[in-house]
Amino acid sequence: MHLPQNIIRQKRNKQTLTVDEIQSFVDGLKNGDFTDAQVGSMAMAIWLNGMTTDEVVNLTMAMRDSGTVVNWHNKLDKPIVDKHSTGGVGDKVSLMLAPIVAACGANVPMIAGQGLGHTGGTVDKLEAIPGFNVRPSLPEFQATVKEQGTAIISQTKDLAPADKRLYSIRDVTSTVESIPLITASILSKKLAAGLESLVMDVKVGNGAMMADIESAQALAHSIVSVANGAGTPTQALITDMNQPLGTTVGNALEIQETIDYLTGKYREPRLHEITIALAARMLLTSKIAADIQQATDLAEEALTSGKAAEIFSQMITAMGGPADLLTNAENILPKANVIKTIVASRDGFIGTMDTRAIGMALVQMGGGRVDHNQKLDYSVGFSDIKPKGTKVAEGDIIAIVHANDESQATLAIKQYLTAVEISESQVTIEPVIHQLIT
Repeated sequence: MHLPQNIIRQKRNKQTLTVDEIQSFVDGLKNGDFTDAQVGSMAMAIWLNGMTTDEVVNLTMAMRDSGTVVNWHNKLDKPIVDKHSTGGVGDKVSLMLAPIVAACGANVPMIAGQGLGHTGGTVDKLEAIPGFNVRPSLPEFQATVKEQGTAIISQTKDLAPADKRLYSIRDVTSTVESIPLITASILSKKLAAGLESLVMDVKVGNGAMMADIESAQALAHSIVSVANGAGTPTQALITDMNQPLGTTVGNALEIQETIDYLTGKYREPRLHEITIALAARMLLTSKIAADIQQATDLAEEALTSGKAAEIFSQMITAMGGPADLLTNAENILPKANVIKTIVASRDGFIGTMDTRAIGMALVQMGGGRVDHNQKLDYSVGFSDIKPKGTKVAEGDIIAIVHANDESQATLAIKQYLTAVEISESQVTIEPVIHQLIT
């Protein structure tokens, strides 16, 4: 056992920590040998001085092993692959991606998170479906993955508990934005799911954790090198978050968009491009496809054949949701009391969108949380969102707000119009996929 103050001093003095020192830190996180003050000091020392790739690999593995590590041995006979996004506004990609990749012959055990701050959480979206159980037992989770090819559940207290404590302290000590700590936090939970390969979606832009391309590249390189160092083949796509993804922001609304996407009713082009690109990378890393063209064709076929929609429907039912969700969502999903149009104030083009502000408008309506224990209103949000570059005339609808009363709707409209610029001339639209990191 190494004394906490000695380990902190090492990192404060820019020394490289040994495997034993890192293990002592993680043990101290779990059993309380490191006080909150010492954990905060350690996090700040890492934030200031960084860590080597080997240090982050060792931290990731130790945090992974601080709790349950799902063992799929003899339970699955298909490649086990997952995807993780660093979070954005309107990012419902996981919901269509998991059944697409499962339809192509992979197992996708997806352990997802709640939203916090301006970014939405996959678990919150699924909880908008009446009856859906995001917290099944481990045997139930494993059985659903085996039978349906995928299951999406909430993070449990048993997975990487050392990270849970470290994150809560980082949150109140201004050390969240540390690339080594972000990397270890993401990967310790993902690798605890027993994955054989992983694809990362690292968001960049005004609605992302990483606002500029240099930060996004640094995080993507860190995650890829550490995951590969931990024995899990990993690739990353850096994708745009300078506008909401898809046409909806809000939990039930995003479930409806997912259904429309999977059934072929409507596939918003940017959302479709990201979803297929990530699916193709998952099929490549899991060796189901030999090259990117074959991987892309398989993903598209899973959609057009209806197989992905079928798997999504079966997963919903297996996890307690309604069997007729895909055909009867209109009558099943929660609906807001007040629905109002948001219109352009002048002629022009939809220009800069303050994506974070749009996410925060949802939070203020009760559709996102400022506290982990907050109960959400799943019905509220924005739909029919017109993307950047759309030509509009004064009075044209640029979005629709779904609120629970008139005053909330009025405030949300005001916030949305403040967040979305109407420009006189056409604006530059960022590519939806910036870069592949392997």
